[in-house]
Amino acid sequence: MSAHSTPTRTLLDELRSAVGDPAQVRTRPIDLHANAHDASHFLLIPQAVVIAENAADVGELLQTSARQGVPLTLRSGGTSLSGQSVTDGVLVDVRRNFKNIEVLDNGARVRVQPGVTVRALNARLARYGRKLGPDPASEAACTIGGVVANNSSGMACGTVDNAYNTLESVTIVLPSGTVIDTGARDAEERLTALEPALVEGLHRLAQRVRNNTQSVATITHQFSMKNTMGYGLNSLLDFDRAVDMLAHLVVGSEGTLGFIAEAVFRTVPKATFASSGLLIFDSLEAANSSLPALVDSGAATLELLDALSLKIGQQAPDAPLAIRGLPVEQHAALLVEYQAEQAEHLAELQAGGDALMPTLGLSTPATFSTDASVRADLWHLRKGLYTTVAGARPTGTTALLEDVVVPVASLAHTCTELIGLFDRYHYENSVIFGHAKDGNVHFMLTDGFVEREQVERYAAFTEDLVDLILGEGGSLKAEHGTGRVMAPYVRRQYGDELYDVMRQIKVLCDPNGMLNPGVLLDDDPEAHLRHIKTPLPVNEEVDRCVECGYCEPVCPSRNLTLTPRQRIVTLRAIEQSKIDGDTALTTSLTRDYTYGAVQTCAVDGMCQTACPVQINTGNLVKHFRREEVNGVAQGVWNAAATNWGTVTRVAGTALNVVEKIPLPLITPPNAIARAVLGADTVPRYSAELPGGGKSRTRPAPAANTAVDAVYMPACVNTMFGPANGADGKPGPGVQLSFEQLCARVGLTLFVPENINDLCCGTPWSSKGLSRGQRTMQERTLQSLREASRDGELTIICDASSCTEGLLHAVEKENATSDRPLRIVDAVDFVAERVLPLLPEHGKMERLVIHPTCSSTRMGGNDALSIVARAVATDVVVPEDWGCCAFAGDRGMLHPELTASATAAEAAEVATLDASAHASCNRTCELGMTRATGEQYHHVLELLNQLSRSE
Repeated sequence: MSAHSTPTRTLLDELRSAVGDPAQVRTRPIDLHANAHDASHFLLIPQAVVIAENAADVGELLQTSARQGVPLTLRSGGTSLSGQSVTDGVLVDVRRNFKNIEVLDNGARVRVQPGVTVRALNARLARYGRKLGPDPASEAACTIGGVVANNSSGMACGTVDNAYNTLESVTIVLPSGTVIDTGARDAEERLTALEPALVEGLHRLAQRVRNNTQSVATITHQFSMKNTMGYGLNSLLDFDRAVDMLAHLVVGSEGTLGFIAEAVFRTVPKATFASSGLLIFDSLEAANSSLPALVDSGAATLELLDALSLKIGQQAPDAPLAIRGLPVEQHAALLVEYQAEQAEHLAELQAGGDALMPTLGLSTPATFSTDASVRADLWHLRKGLYTTVAGARPTGTTALLEDVVVPVASLAHTCTELIGLFDRYHYENSVIFGHAKDGNVHFMLTDGFVEREQVERYAAFTEDLVDLILGEGGSLKAEHGTGRVMAPYVRRQYGDELYDVMRQIKVLCDPNGMLNPGVLLDDDPEAHLRHIKTPLPVNEEVDRCVECGYCEPVCPSRNLTLTPRQRIVTLRAIEQSKIDGDTALTTSLTRDYTYGAVQTCAVDGMCQTACPVQINTGNLVKHFRREEVNGVAQGVWNAAATNWGTVTRVAGTALNVVEKIPLPLITPPNAIARAVLGADTVPRYSAELPGGGKSRTRPAPAANTAVDAVYMPACVNTMFGPANGADGKPGPGVQLSFEQLCARVGLTLFVPENINDLCCGTPWSSKGLSRGQRTMQERTLQSLREASRDGELTIICDASSCTEGLLHAVEKENATSDRPLRIVDAVDFVAERVLPLLPEHGKMERLVIHPTCSSTRMGGNDALSIVARAVATDVVVPEDWGCCAFAGDRGMLHPELTASATAAEAAEVATLDASAHASCNRTCELGMTRATGEQYHHVLELLNQLSRSE
């Protein structure tokens, strides 16, 4: 792990004066170490981290970097795999405040800032039937800044719809501070006036290249394939104006030429319909031979999987039927997908594919399917390879994911030789997979890369790899970018002449050489062997983390404190500081970790939904909370578990009392208590909190009545009363609403007699209170087993987080029981059992719904949408939806967490003219009410109100 340099006072002063908010210049050790990591296997610790607010800030920072002679690196998503976004200089965050999207020409074009993720952009374009051309697998986390900087492509776009070919213009901030919108009418004239040397130099280099037939031939060949090695010299051939050359030179420049403040893309049609099939061949050669015919048939994707990939895929519980029991030897497979905008066109493509199958010499018969679950299994096989191999790597080793490209005709031979290299250098479980249609494959190495023998082995392997790929006429980088990992080999791939042209381009744009040095071009032949990081083991829950950052866009604390990736890497930094004997660093990191990582984590588990290796960082935080809880607190909360009915009744009564007291009389003593006892102990009272709820008890059905389900209303509805109706008075609440809905269609519910003493256990789990959690869960499971007649009846809960808590509570018992308990959320139950029987009723015009992290994790959002559509004609889920981070009482303990988590969604909700707002969990409704000023109801309350009025 690289130690960081302390910035000089002059540098800090200049950085602070360069940005609008000096507080956005961060130099605490926890900020430096948390932000140092990206998805690559390199690590450098920056001297300062700066969160830029706008393009002007970046321009000032670039000039500061040049004056001070300190390197500067721009970072957005941090998903790059080749070391493009790490630095020991100044790291500038251009993700957080660069999120604008402007759809143009009814979706045919789009103007977008660099901090927007591909997924978010495609969500905005979906309503127009359009999407971004590049389709990288990391779309959930990678940003537009990275898409342009790395010339992203993906599984379907090939070279036709990549970033280079779909880019219309950019607004670029040059290291000199000059800002140029290359799409402006006077862009060429403006660039000439402001940067005459740059314009003259680009024209001179273009002429130099065009006059050299060998250079033209090399460029033409290299860029006929996917190629992200070095600068995009094809721009010198493709364009005549300097401003257009510049706009396309920054594509794939990896942040070494300037800052892309904005980009305008031509979009492509979104294929709504798809059909997939897995084609298995006896060998790589046989698979390769089938490629021309499959390409001619109109296949959108042709994903290659080698024999080891198939063997690993067979281990998955959801392995596709085609490979279950297959005795894999030298086999290979192609995952083929046809895509179309119309169902009729897809049917034609699929028919053509079906007709082609008998001619391909397949090992086993293959069919295409449009079934979503079948297709999901096939794509999980392909995408799950990274999960399986990276997640199972030995503790303390690094997963190095690389990619290369060769002419398609050379693909089979290249893969065979690559497998031979793996064997020669003893890299086990090194799977090969990738985009066969483009001759582009990825492979993964796992090793320590620290010991001398490991580094020497990697160095020798890389030399042989370079010889192999260049010998086949390929490129050493197809998608992942040159970065640091292949920078020493750019000269070898292009030759001295074109390498010098690239050097000249760098000097023209960045004469001081301070913008991301060491990336893309590096004359040090061992540069790729330096600064390799070692992910130290810190906790079994997170040791398999590959630091990719996929978790970050869904983390509710991402704009306040730390993300899941940052929680993990900071923990590794703490461990390294202990090994290094740096007690001052250990103390500083540990002190700030408590608030940044533990207290402000919502433990919502959303990170797991995005993590390729299925890490729930919330479990790590719960572990820390358990360690922090003392015996007294464990005893108090265990006592609460045995007297839960009294606790919830007292909490509800207290809210009823304070609701009647003027807020100015409550706030001062509440603030004093938080100051004395701690903000993580005493909740903050706020005006939007309702009065207390009512008892959950209900009389049992008559003895001769057939019971359809057991109903466990959530205790949170006892503590917090229902949302106010249009008259300003509390509504009926979800319990009564659900009961009335069921009664309306003839369904009978049974509420356990001791319901007031029952809870799912989530309040104890999230706080690390293990004793109370066990006490409560044992009592609850015993009651539910009795009430459900030993699992005969379905058990229903009416708060999504509590439903999820119950699912976790019964998980272990169900695994060993012959009569498992079936837990269902009330929304799912209504969608399945109530709505089909509910009489026709009127609907409101527009309903805005807030899915919860629990409904997302449980896969309940489809049911939520179904019920919502029974409530309103128009149902809107905000594009900026995310976990509200109220997280039980976390939003009251740390209201700043909920405020940060809901800011973007609340701003969007404010623009929507809605009839009502709804969710499916009471505390989430409270969080969104606070954030938006709108009353959020449980969706079942609204359904009951509308259906009752008929």
